[in-house]
Amino acid sequence: MSLTNTPTADQIKRLPKALLHDHLDGGLRAQTIIEIADRIGYSKLPTDDAKELAKWFEDSCNSGSLVRYLETFAHTVAVMQTKEGIVQVARECVIDLARDGVVYAEVRGAPELSTEQGLSIEQVVDATLEGYRQGMAEAAVEGNKIRVESLLCGMRQSNRSMEAAKAVVKYRDQGVVGFDIAGPEDGFPPSNQLEEFEYLRKENAHFTIHAGEAFGLPSIWQAVQICGGERLGHGVRIIDDIDFNKSKAKLGRLSSYIKDRRIALELCPTSNLQTGVAKTYSEHPIDKLLSLKFQVTLNTDNRLMSNTSMSNEMQQCVNAFNWKFEDLQLVTINAMESSFISYEEKIDLIEKVIKPTYTKISAE
Repeated sequence: MSLTNTPTADQIKRLPKALLHDHLDGGLRAQTIIEIADRIGYSKLPTDDAKELAKWFEDSCNSGSLVRYLETFAHTVAVMQTKEGIVQVARECVIDLARDGVVYAEVRGAPELSTEQGLSIEQVVDATLEGYRQGMAEAAVEGNKIRVESLLCGMRQSNRSMEAAKAVVKYRDQGVVGFDIAGPEDGFPPSNQLEEFEYLRKENAHFTIHAGEAFGLPSIWQAVQICGGERLGHGVRIIDDIDFNKSKAKLGRLSSYIKDRRIALELCPTSNLQTGVAKTYSEHPIDKLLSLKFQVTLNTDNRLMSNTSMSNEMQQCVNAFNWKFEDLQLVTINAMESSFISYEEKIDLIEKVIKPTYTKISAE
């Protein structure tokens, strides 16, 4: 069967991809940061050379510290304070993903971070959605069909998450499909936003929760059992609840629950290496979790900070774990199944785009 073959780099590039965990303010083009900074008079960039700036972001994020990693966003957020800037960033995000073979993406951003110069939450959301629409239209002209939906984040260290939650409900039929909380985990447990999650549940709205990245099992437990998260942003630390000391891995109560309920793990291996989850790609738990039949999805997190793409993440999994076409297809289908669009729309993409294209490319 051709799906058991090992894909080449060219084939990986052409495979259809589904992406659930990608931050808008973490995926800017370095040249765009420089252009917008010049336009708005922002003078704090470490360099005005695009290649050097891209390398600065990656190097700064290789510290092994989530706190230091998050500090780099000061520059990207600074150039996303005007409607023009937000539209440009969102439009280019969609085009870049489409050129990489992504056919479906949920891109997340915290609208409150772009209100420093007077924009309202609604104006930020409107500008973001406008950028996505422009990007999807331009991608189609290039021959790359992509669907991008928006996730709105509240920041766990601030008190404005309810504004984002209410915007999710207001815009849910206009390109926004769900809610998330982002920011530092340690000291800011998911239960701090319990009011927001209860509001969203009452409104039948979807949400994922950043948990189990820099902080361990208690964060995951709260996200699922107290807050009702449908997916886990990262969730990689669930590996701490699995005993590999015997011939057969033994799952703990929490990991069994996560697996049995098919709660998706939005895993971002390259990003996790930068924040100290593992030292090398081959040591990352993604392969073990996929082998144990968890609802594993593969993601980019922050394409600029990690100098990555979905094609790169797939290539790294092929290199480190000898993944075949069938493994890449599985995590792609997992992502579509766990997306926040309707069941019919998920099945349509899986059956009409993902499966046929994987079959065709793997048979080459």
